[in-house]
Amino acid sequence: MHGNVGEWVWDYYGDYGTEAVSDPTGAGTGTLRVYRGGGWNDFAKNMRSAYRATLAEDKGSFNIGIRLVRGIAGSGVVASADMQSEESGGGKVLIAYFSWGGNTRGIAQEIQAQTGADLFEIELVNPYSDDYNTVLDEAQRDQNEQARPELAAHVENMDDYDTIILGYPNWWASIPMPIASFLEEYDFLGKTIIPFCSHGGGRFGQSLTAIAKLAPDASMGEALSVHYSGGSSLSEDITEWLRTNEILE
Repeated sequence: MHGNVGEWVWDYYGDYGTEAVSDPTGAGTGTLRVYRGGGWNDFAKNMRSAYRATLAEDKGSFNIGIRLVRGIAGSGVVASADMQSEESGGGKVLIAYFSWGGNTRGIAQEIQAQTGADLFEIELVNPYSDDYNTVLDEAQRDQNEQARPELAAHVENMDDYDTIILGYPNWWASIPMPIASFLEEYDFLGKTIIPFCSHGGGRFGQSLTAIAKLAPDASMGEALSVHYSGGSSLSEDITEWLRTNEILE
């Protein structure tokens, strides 16, 4: 059950009740479903049946699969609620990104060149170290503490944007904590977040789950995974991805 791929389960993601219950099923309704067990690119902390990863049920990722099961006699009937999803695209677009080594910045600049959207770099009051080995330790420390580093600049007109193209590197199989600081600062109700992630082989890890949990009122577009700086196909890959998300025609 653990590792290889995470597996979709039936539960909606949401708070459990406060009463003691055997085999709790979570929230009765919602827009996000739960998957469990961790994938090939996860760390041990996520490879537990108790850890609830989550995405909208019409989304997929490289490390999510399914396990087919048969209901037992007398177990009742499972009925699906209507799936709630929204089309991305339309309205004013903001490209917001956090970059340490420059890969994510280069991807964001290519997106800006193709779309003409506003560009905002997420920077820290106290930046991380320039040394690679040191920043690995700092990033893991902040994840373990669920830190919220203070941001040096802010989007003063966030209400003007309907779509946020959100970029970040994969750090320890999730988002860097400055992204968490950014997502908790604004109200994303009714907005669409379209993630892009630069990585060295781990692809999205649990970063999409982290975004979904931090901005539950936003809809999520199709995410883009970029290996390091993207190579010679970056421009074409971005164009196709933007068209998929209806940012470009």
